[in-house]
Amino acid sequence: MLTAIDLFSGAGGLSQGLRQAGFTVRAAVEYDEASAASFLLNHPSAKVIVDDVRNVSGPTLLRQAGLERGEVSVLTGCPPCQGFSTLRTRRHGSSDADPRNGLIFEILRLVRSIRPRSVVVENVPGLAANDRFKVFTTGLRNSGYDYDFAVVDARDFGVPQRRKRLVLVALRDGVVPPNWAVHSVPGKNVRDAIGALPAAGDSGDCLHDFPERRSDKVVARIKATPPDGGSRKDIRGDFECQCHSQTTGYNDVYGRMSWDAVSPTITSGCHNPSKGRFLHPEEHRAITLREAALLQSFPPDYQFDISRGKEHVALQIGNAFPPLLIQPIASVLRSELVA
Repeated sequence: MLTAIDLFSGAGGLSQGLRQAGFTVRAAVEYDEASAASFLLNHPSAKVIVDDVRNVSGPTLLRQAGLERGEVSVLTGCPPCQGFSTLRTRRHGSSDADPRNGLIFEILRLVRSIRPRSVVVENVPGLAANDRFKVFTTGLRNSGYDYDFAVVDARDFGVPQRRKRLVLVALRDGVVPPNWAVHSVPGKNVRDAIGALPAAGDSGDCLHDFPERRSDKVVARIKATPPDGGSRKDIRGDFECQCHSQTTGYNDVYGRMSWDAVSPTITSGCHNPSKGRFLHPEEHRAITLREAALLQSFPPDYQFDISRGKEHVALQIGNAFPPLLIQPIASVLRSELVA
């Protein structure tokens, strides 16, 4: 049996992709209680430690997973990435001052402790230029792991979304195979992902039926945005937001998705048209949380804990690793591990 432990698991997007590739996720660590609840709704057989990863020891993880040191097939980790983001850089923020950025070394600590057969780490592309990443990869090499990393785009893996991520894979016994990150599958677009859904609001799916609360002025602005790819640049007159007329940036704000293209990157603001191109291609509303989850390539029946409301579900979805992005990479690892 191929086994996995998922650090910074969130709602379980990476674990879902591992499961689809044939791995059994035995344990996970997630600090946020609602995200951990979502994880358990979909991965009930896994043991979830709801705690700061810095408080979790290797022996504790192994005990929860029911495994011995050296037996874990893959250890995965997607530490918080905000400090490495290009948006933060553009806003002149310093990643050095962000305490979350040191969490990548918790992965290295646990790698050394539990000695997994392989490791997968995911983050934003900006991580590659950070000195911490160089220290981390040197630590992997010194611990006996061969590694490789690449910046991949989710659309090349069948995800109906434009999303670039850095992915690192490492092997304890063996060499990371060449072209592990090269995948080109028939692309899916927004229509493929959400075009067949029933009308929002009365579908019986709470993620698809969350009501919107918009002012009359915002509703009028949405209606004034042309269908199938229209943007705020197409809005004129009384419907145009004054602040939009005074800037040339953030052109996706109040933009509609295009049916026959991939979606933009799904973020935690995916339910809010003021945060990006998150309007439905033709209906006068933002995409629903179910639509956002489908654009992230979650299965149609994937569940999310809604106890903290709409904003927190959007955060869980936006922060997730798309299952279809990790699945083929995990399949490559599986071939190496069973060889």
